[in-house]
Amino acid sequence: MIRKPAVSGAFYPDTKEGVEEVIKDCYLSPFGVGKLPVDAKDFDGKDYPINVMVPHAGFIYSGPVASYSYYEIAKNGIPDVFIILSPNHTGFGSDVSVFNEGEWITPLGNVNVDKEFADAIIDFSDIASSDFDAHIHEHSIEVQLPFLQFLSDNFKIVPITMKSQTIVSANDIASAIVNAGEKLGKSYCVIASTDLSHFNTQERANIVDKFVLEDIGNMDEFKLMEEIIQYNITMCGYGPVMANIIISKLTGKNEVDILAYATSGDISGDFSRVVGYSSAIFK
Repeated sequence: MIRKPAVSGAFYPDTKEGVEEVIKDCYLSPFGVGKLPVDAKDFDGKDYPINVMVPHAGFIYSGPVASYSYYEIAKNGIPDVFIILSPNHTGFGSDVSVFNEGEWITPLGNVNVDKEFADAIIDFSDIASSDFDAHIHEHSIEVQLPFLQFLSDNFKIVPITMKSQTIVSANDIASAIVNAGEKLGKSYCVIASTDLSHFNTQERANIVDKFVLEDIGNMDEFKLMEEIIQYNITMCGYGPVMANIIISKLTGKNEVDILAYATSGDISGDFSRVVGYSSAIFK
């Protein structure tokens, strides 16, 4: 299965030169990490030391915040596989949809799916299934790939969208990923792709996003789910984040660094309807 770009030319440029330039701008932005990543070497070992949370809006809005997580990946090296968990914005496909074979195309080239790892996740899961429909128009995995390709061309991916974002689903896919990783002995980094609250005023976004980031900082998936419901927080990828918290705890990564937070209003100057973005690492 060949997955062609759905949002190049919209969320990010549609040429190699344009993508590379805008990613450099993201790193060097006043809201970015402030420096370009060092040459990313291949990770030597099995137990990759970090997982990450990264936003997924248009590069001019969320790219500077995303640069913080990708800078940390560059520092730690490139694992065999990036498992990218995302919400399902389109409503197509199964409850937990694994793109389990083929390649994804971006202006920076093609990225191969690790079929062995993807199939092992499906085998260990009670919920996940092989499904391509959920991925055809979904942007929240696609926009991570150019950032990864900017660092290296020597990795594979397992793209997974979560239409079902319950504690049960998060536990199921988390356990399946950990079991598959143990079976195969490959190094992997889990990327939870999410934006925070949507379309609040800047003031309210700062308040409710603080709740979310405190729960993530405490690695408390139950409190995160509770407050999403209690305060009607319009965070789109809480399921992938809950799964990443569970995966991280299962693999001995029990600390979190919240690396950056900003809103679309900080970039655009329009504070009336903003979206929150954050980068974090689990280590």
